[in-house]
Amino acid sequence: MGHGVPELVLQTNGRTWTLDPSRAYTLGRDPQGDIVFDDARVSWRHATVSFNGRGWVIEDHGSTNGTFVQGQRIHQVEIGPGSAVNLGNATDGPQLSLSGAAAAVAPQGQPQQQPFAAQGANPGWSQQAPQQQSPQAGWQQPQQQAPHIPQQQGAGGAAGAPPVYGDRSPTTFHQFSLGRVMRIGRALENDLVVSDLQVSRNHAEFHSTPDGRMEIRDLGSHNGTYVNGLPIPKGGSQLLGPTDIVGVGHSTFRIVGDRLEEFVDTGEVSFSARHLTVTVDGGKQILKDVSFGVPEKSLIAVIGPSGSGKSTLLKALTGYRPANQGEVLYDNRNLYKQFAELRQRIGLVPQDDILHKELTVKKALKYAAKLRFPADTTAAEREARIDEVLRELKLDIHKDKKVTSLSGGQRKRVSVALELLTKPSLIFLDEPTSGLDPGMDRDVMQLLRGLADDGRTVLVVTHSVAELALCDKLLVMAPGGSVAYFGPPEEALNFFGYDTWADVFSAFENYRDYDWAGRWKGSQHYQMYAADIDAVAPQAVQMPAMQAMKPPKPQGWMSQFVTLVRRYVSVIASDKGFLALMVILPAVLGAVSLLIEPDNGLLPNEPNQTGRIIPNGTATTVLLILAVGACFAGAANSVRELIKERVIYERERATGLSRSAYLMSKVFVLGMITVFQGLLVGVIGFSSRELPAEGLVLGSATMVELSLPIMALGFSSMMFGLIISSLVKTAEKTMPLLVMFAIIQVVFTGCLFALNGAVGVNQFSYLMPSRWAVAAAGATLDFNRISPPEEGVGNDPLWEHTVGAWTLDMLALIALGVICGFFVARFLRRHEPEVMRK
Repeated sequence: MGHGVPELVLQTNGRTWTLDPSRAYTLGRDPQGDIVFDDARVSWRHATVSFNGRGWVIEDHGSTNGTFVQGQRIHQVEIGPGSAVNLGNATDGPQLSLSGAAAAVAPQGQPQQQPFAAQGANPGWSQQAPQQQSPQAGWQQPQQQAPHIPQQQGAGGAAGAPPVYGDRSPTTFHQFSLGRVMRIGRALENDLVVSDLQVSRNHAEFHSTPDGRMEIRDLGSHNGTYVNGLPIPKGGSQLLGPTDIVGVGHSTFRIVGDRLEEFVDTGEVSFSARHLTVTVDGGKQILKDVSFGVPEKSLIAVIGPSGSGKSTLLKALTGYRPANQGEVLYDNRNLYKQFAELRQRIGLVPQDDILHKELTVKKALKYAAKLRFPADTTAAEREARIDEVLRELKLDIHKDKKVTSLSGGQRKRVSVALELLTKPSLIFLDEPTSGLDPGMDRDVMQLLRGLADDGRTVLVVTHSVAELALCDKLLVMAPGGSVAYFGPPEEALNFFGYDTWADVFSAFENYRDYDWAGRWKGSQHYQMYAADIDAVAPQAVQMPAMQAMKPPKPQGWMSQFVTLVRRYVSVIASDKGFLALMVILPAVLGAVSLLIEPDNGLLPNEPNQTGRIIPNGTATTVLLILAVGACFAGAANSVRELIKERVIYERERATGLSRSAYLMSKVFVLGMITVFQGLLVGVIGFSSRELPAEGLVLGSATMVELSLPIMALGFSSMMFGLIISSLVKTAEKTMPLLVMFAIIQVVFTGCLFALNGAVGVNQFSYLMPSRWAVAAAGATLDFNRISPPEEGVGNDPLWEHTVGAWTLDMLALIALGVICGFFVARFLRRHEPEVMRK
């Protein structure tokens, strides 16, 4: 000890430390800390003891259950010999005994019995790992005996109570009295005010029944009230037993005697995967027995070669594609069984941006907040939350810029901001640094480090190995979907026995049949970092009934529909090129038809001297061109719409978006555009031609009657375009299919050759919208007289100059559009989290 520095000796659990004033000592459950505690009430990084130049100071680092000196909870206070310090609980939490006598003779700052080696200083590791050519020889066992890591706590605080946040003390207590009603909600007039935008203004009520039992009643909440992770019916109620857990937003409640205990999820949650196995068709395992545990407030990176199951693991961890075997535990709660509730606490940032790039940052977040927050949230509340997130991620200076004008790193920040709106405790990111330069790569990883330090658990799948040192833990996946390593990133290369990650990945490729998982499980690292998680026997996932998995929607159907329409209109309005094309394309197509014998009308010719009617080729040719133009314009409007928004739809569907509201918003906006284009085509194409004086249905408004089939054809073609967009895997495949669709419509209009009487071909033509549209217009113009059939072939019944034929043609055309809508809705199901599919 230096002269004048008061000596301090710290004792706990039979171990003694003589503290060195030149360094700080971390206290907590983290095995890499200086003084490690095996007690669930102690946070991962709980507190620090250091010398500030005047005296010894203990500082609490935002621990869940607090640090207590002389029985008082503290943030930072001076301590000395005789101070009574408890962690996690003022009375029976782990105690630190402080004295001034040199009770233990030990090296400065080192415990006599060190439970874990400090990071990067494990004496059992060879500091110079030789370059190895074979994976079997590339590793040295640590000489130090690995100590036991405490298993994650699963018991609740009360006897028989379920696990709620391990063994943490409740955030607050609320006393019940017989016959009293306790209302929960966001509004200040509630008995129990929950300041969480996920909670409705008046969300739910606790009631005591005459027989002394308790029940929870939902008050028509938007995001739902949950009992043991499953939603109770909107406006319904459920009796509560002694082990039942009630979930409201980020708060969880349980009843212990006459007391209501509240646990607020502030983000400090543990997360673990146990024996995750995913099997695909044919019995092939693409994820094999993956287990690992993630402490609270930590950043975990997942790396591995292509084909190692990283994407499959991400889908299994988020519930998008549950594992066939094993379980994912969110603070000891089964994610798959309680997905309806826990999905609100999980953020997922896919590799592709989940944003409409045409919108400004602020506007994109505004629409996302409108969809994700309850309908009773005010615009001011949403605005305040958006501004808070923008400031946290340093995006406030970019809020009025279009997303497309931002750099790759800034766009990724906006995607993260969108997920942070609902304050998730867990954030998963899939390749967030893909395509970024090294500087942006570092910026994104430092952003994620900051998110973890602020009280969230962040797991990132990445190909980049440049910034792994920022992470707390590293999970390395081996080819075939098994774990090759899990532990501190700074010890990983030594574990594999190579100098660079390029060498490790080459070894994976060169020794694909080697048992990497077996090598990992036989190591001391496995005993230190994963053995206890792995010790739990695997189990098949027993999913609840599918109707029970259907989570409530934060917004009503109409509210979602209106928000989606407004957003879609904003996206289209910001695309000046599309707006111009929307008018120019139909105008050009309509004008082209005017080049065909401009002086000829669309009336039947009079019989010649022999009594035979001469066909009017102008009418059929003009109608062919107008029909093809409407088909092409309608399908072109929609053929890319679903594929370009697929990632956005997948994420929003997981957060409560209605599939039908999403589809109908597309149908409504695109339908209005397409019908306008059809009207433009018809007006330009028919206005300068001589038309019949009277139509079949609308009397003298013949031009309108002829334009209606063109408009309906554009609409049905637009619906066919949505089918193409919902089926393709990439946007590049849409254009060949669009051209093929337009050409097929040309063939089956009935203008090129007679369809009536062509067995098989005529029946197949009934599936084509162009067949019915041309038939409806042909019925008005009396095509059976304009283009009479050849001898021996009867008149086409669809072309009959009658109201019945026109009505049938139009109804069939509309029916085709409706049938297409049904198929699009079915195909959209394939792009939703599997756990949500009905």
